[in-house]
Amino acid sequence: MGRSLMLALLILVPGCASTPGLPVAGDVTPQDVLAGAPILGTRAPALLPAEDLLALDQPMRAFLAQHIDMSAGATQRLEQLVTALGDKGSFGLHYTDATRSAPDAFRSRDGNCLAFTNLFVALARGARLDVSYQEVDIPPDWQMQGDFFLFYRHINAVVDLGAAGRRTVDFSSEQPTRSENPRRVSDTRAQAHYHSNLAVALMQTGDLDNAFLSLRRGLLADDSFTPLWTNLGALYLRVDATAHAETSYLEALRRTRTDMVAISGLARVYERSGDERRAAHYRELAAKFRNDNPFFRYQQARTELLAGNLHRALQHLDFAIARRPGEAAFLRLRGSVLLQLGDTERARADLQQAGAIVRDAPVDRNARGELVQGANASPGTT
Repeated sequence: MGRSLMLALLILVPGCASTPGLPVAGDVTPQDVLAGAPILGTRAPALLPAEDLLALDQPMRAFLAQHIDMSAGATQRLEQLVTALGDKGSFGLHYTDATRSAPDAFRSRDGNCLAFTNLFVALARGARLDVSYQEVDIPPDWQMQGDFFLFYRHINAVVDLGAAGRRTVDFSSEQPTRSENPRRVSDTRAQAHYHSNLAVALMQTGDLDNAFLSLRRGLLADDSFTPLWTNLGALYLRVDATAHAETSYLEALRRTRTDMVAISGLARVYERSGDERRAAHYRELAAKFRNDNPFFRYQQARTELLAGNLHRALQHLDFAIARRPGEAAFLRLRGSVLLQLGDTERARADLQQAGAIVRDAPVDRNARGELVQGANASPGTT
């Protein structure tokens, strides 16, 4: 759970076909979805307490006063902050799956990538650094927990040092891939991530009322964040409110037309409602997007390799590398497979190419919250 803890409920289904037109939900509007009647009914659940994710309390201010020389330049202040956070003697961070605000992460010293990014952004702004949240693309990763499929996303921070360029600070237990497509995002987008995570955790404990309230709060912050809509669809499916789930998934697809979670969710909606034609359509579409995704094929190759199916693993890797020839991880894994198949010449070529890609990348000291160097790092678009 180390590298990416942005959660969305995912239903994986088999099949393959072409892109359909979007159906129109019945009489359930997005406003009905946000009202939450199938979940809340006539009850008045206690509202979730309001949280300032980036609050800077007195212990945090004291930490900055102790470790940051405010008269130093921005680059030096950034390095001082990163060193202080990573030093077990002065602070120390323990990676868990907990989503926390900045003050909570400071008190507990533990959390996931979002918790630590909240902490870093709050402290960096306290150190008068120009810092923003940044979303990054990672290979798709999902796990089964109970009756939930969890689909992981990732977020980090980028600091603008003016003429000295930009630096990324990433809290992750694994090295990101080279082609992360980083994009600076607003504080409200970070709030959307936070409430999406919190809602999934609440769903896992069976607290559906507060899960709904957290999703709604996230949507009030940023209704363009697709996982909030897909998680809302999954929540409605848990109470068998299929029309509300359908509208939620359709709202997700209006924002991200190729969102596989929403497409898979619609397949489940139509299965439940007995509309097998539409269910099959969305099952096939979900499979098409998965099979066309080089990162998905890379994960499939890893699964086949663990099962001892070397030739199947090689087929997946050949496809992935044809789509993304610059991914060092893809090349390294194919090199390993080829070595086991006895093709040492091709294996050597793949491993040498992977090594060259890593050598040509900016200097990276990225493990567990260390600074990612490289003035040429691009923040992408907001």
